[in-house]
Amino acid sequence: MYAIIESCGRQYKVAEGDLVFFEKLEVEEGKKVTFDNVVLVSDDKKVEVGAPYVKNVKVEGKVVSHGKGKKVLVYKYKAKKNYRRTQGHRQPYTKVEITKIKTATEKVETEKDKVKETAAKPATKKATAAKKEA
Repeated sequence: MYAIIESCGRQYKVAEGDLVFFEKLEVEEGKKVTFDNVVLVSDDKKVEVGAPYVKNVKVEGKVVSHGKGKKVLVYKYKAKKNYRRTQGHRQPYTKVEITKIKTATEKVETEKDKVKETAAKPATKKATAAKKEA
């Protein structure tokens, strides 16, 4: 299963377990980050394309580290004028590990599980109340 997400003005193809380098995100290391702008989701059976985004699909990741990319040299030169300027630039990035791609079908299953859990909890409370009375 993979997804194409939009973040920082670019589109990235991600799958669970991937390490992706994004533009600098304002999230601390070790924290979770959620990407809501999912353009396309594909599993082995079908492909969903959004208009512009796929509804009820999110991609979750964990921030691994922050850093700077390789240095890029910018050199300006004008012929016959003795004008030369050199400038370096290192673009900051955030390294994110993709942990999960949540689809709409997974949300339905988790809601059913929650209903089952809540139905089971009151029954256990009644049983403990009956034990206390005895």
